[in-house]
Amino acid sequence: MYITQVKENAKDWWKYLIGLVIVFGFLFLFSIPHAVAIGIKTATGALDPTRLGDINYLMKAFEPNLNLIFLLLPFAGMLIGTFIAVKFIHGQPLLKLTTARTKVDWNRAIFAFTLWGIFTSLMLFIDYSFISPENYEWNFKLQPFLILCLIAIILLPLQTSAEEYMFRGYLMQGIGVVFKYKWIALLLTSVGFGLLHYSNPEVERFGDIVMIYYIGTGLFLGIITLMDEGLELALGFHAANNLFTALLVSADWTALQTHSVLKDISNPSAMPLDEVIIPVFVIFPILILVFARKYGWKNWNKRLFGRV
Repeated sequence: MYITQVKENAKDWWKYLIGLVIVFGFLFLFSIPHAVAIGIKTATGALDPTRLGDINYLMKAFEPNLNLIFLLLPFAGMLIGTFIAVKFIHGQPLLKLTTARTKVDWNRAIFAFTLWGIFTSLMLFIDYSFISPENYEWNFKLQPFLILCLIAIILLPLQTSAEEYMFRGYLMQGIGVVFKYKWIALLLTSVGFGLLHYSNPEVERFGDIVMIYYIGTGLFLGIITLMDEGLELALGFHAANNLFTALLVSADWTALQTHSVLKDISNPSAMPLDEVIIPVFVIFPILILVFARKYGWKNWNKRLFGRV
């Protein structure tokens, strides 16, 4: 029903081309401040123009809090562009982009946010306190951390919501209507979500094996969206994942390099398999079962593989 409810609004495939132009136009517009800042630093000799293609070099070009603002602003543009495309190109209520329910169930988003936030915090505490304390150093500085909290609380939910509304919302509904099958929408949006993260420093450092995690995360978020007939769980989970990561732990080789409480100094030469395999093939399936039990999911085959 989450996909089928927009059949009338999504039947003209060409509207998606216009919609995507609008979305990426706003993304580009909100990327201009970062580009201007890079240009100014390059012109003044503060940046080496021959290294501007090195993402790890650019990640260290600005103070971490300022850099985080530059990185997250384009996603605010993406979210605005998505809402404009849905509302004015497709003539579709934003409620239908979010859920098949008569109103957004924010309790679902809060539950997913709380569950994943507690779990990730607990796992980090155990690793830091008992398993691998040598892999971390205390990085807490009150003033920059408070500024980080303000930036993260405002902008990170916009970033994660932009990705959810684009991939599990706009594209999943559109692809589902165009190709007539939910599994095609699930697969294509999950691969697309993975490719969105292909330029992340983690992929450059550890290779394509990291894509298993990103595509697997996309599949997980897509499954809970289709089974729950709405984005609420995915919105809550994704916000918690990025917010708690940004605040609690960062590393020199990650996409989010922040004034976090802890800094990972393990400096691995290869991505540990357990960080790819365990989340995708163990933790995410358990979470799906938790959600399924709490919300009484049924008709799995129809909701995941059925015809639109």
